[in-house]
Amino acid sequence: MPITPFSKQQLLPQEEKLEIARHKSELFIGIPKETSYQERRICLTPDAVNSLVSHGHRVMLEAGAGESASYSDKEYSDAGAEITQDPKKVFSCPMILKVEPPTSAEIEMINPNTIVISAIQLKTRKKEYFEKLAKKRITAFAFEFIKDDDGSYPAVKSLSEIAGIASILIASELMINNQFGKGLLFGNITGVAPTDVVIIGAGTVGEFAAKTALGMGANVKVFDNSITKLRRLQNNLKHPIFTSTIQPKGLLKALRRCDVAIGAMRGQNRTPIVVTETMVEHMKKGAVIVDVSIDTGGCFETSEITTHEKPTFIKNNVIHYCVPNIPSRYSKTASLSISNILTPYLIQIAEDGGVESAIRCNRGLKNGLYFYHGILTNKSIGDWFDLPNSDINLIVF
Repeated sequence: MPITPFSKQQLLPQEEKLEIARHKSELFIGIPKETSYQERRICLTPDAVNSLVSHGHRVMLEAGAGESASYSDKEYSDAGAEITQDPKKVFSCPMILKVEPPTSAEIEMINPNTIVISAIQLKTRKKEYFEKLAKKRITAFAFEFIKDDDGSYPAVKSLSEIAGIASILIASELMINNQFGKGLLFGNITGVAPTDVVIIGAGTVGEFAAKTALGMGANVKVFDNSITKLRRLQNNLKHPIFTSTIQPKGLLKALRRCDVAIGAMRGQNRTPIVVTETMVEHMKKGAVIVDVSIDTGGCFETSEITTHEKPTFIKNNVIHYCVPNIPSRYSKTASLSISNILTPYLIQIAEDGGVESAIRCNRGLKNGLYFYHGILTNKSIGDWFDLPNSDINLIVF
């Protein structure tokens, strides 16, 4: 019997699929109410919760957790979240999402082998914090350590963008302060000299402060000791502005003339003091200082930490705004930003079949891991607090 073309095709060897399909895991996420002072953000918005629930996951929310970010319990309930008044129930979930790191009391409520995703805020941590995480064999991610595909830190960058834009908006409010402000409109009005703004630091905060100030018609001068950062800022702005390395004589000259000075410096440990009290004394009466660097000590010698309730003080006839955690002032915007960053990672963790598989597949997520089942996996933290640590690559292959 002759072999037809169809039967010939049937006799050909077929490719064998050797790849083992990954088993999707179901997440059960607990979102407690933030208890840290001045913290108003929440990790997931109702839309993000809805997306997770539609993927087959569970989300348990402590009642009132989203109120400070203008999200009601009903919105979360309608999105599919389970609402409870009992924080112990939330902290008993296998995965905990927080903005601030869990407190000692909260760690006590967490079950062993829980996954915790939060900020770490390393400079405010103590050795005991990590020892308690180790005792509970917790797996912990710091979302500010998570890297994007391009090597950047999306959470840090996003919150820095908010802080940069906010610094100019805050300054514009303070300039019209009835008690001590100059009654000036921030901008460039025909026939009126534009606002002079000095920005110290050419990172993301400085870049977005400059963009906002330029958009409002201000004259902008940016100082930084990194020529590379200054060049990148000029390229990103696509607008010619005055840039300079930090030289005391040139900086003093700029500060004498400015209406607003923004501190946007960052340091390894403490932000270096760039503007001395003598320089501040030479500034205009009623000028405004917004020291965004106050989170790490401040780059103005006259800076002192203030609160969202009492954000300003006057020193040497200059208005100072030195509130740490500026993004929390814009809690809904900041919550949306954090939620947009975290949600894809959560879905990916589930799609990959759990944390172990996810950190094998995603280097950026692995970079955010600092505790794995009670083992410290971040060398910098280990060196900082003199704690034993292991390379995650030797633990998870």
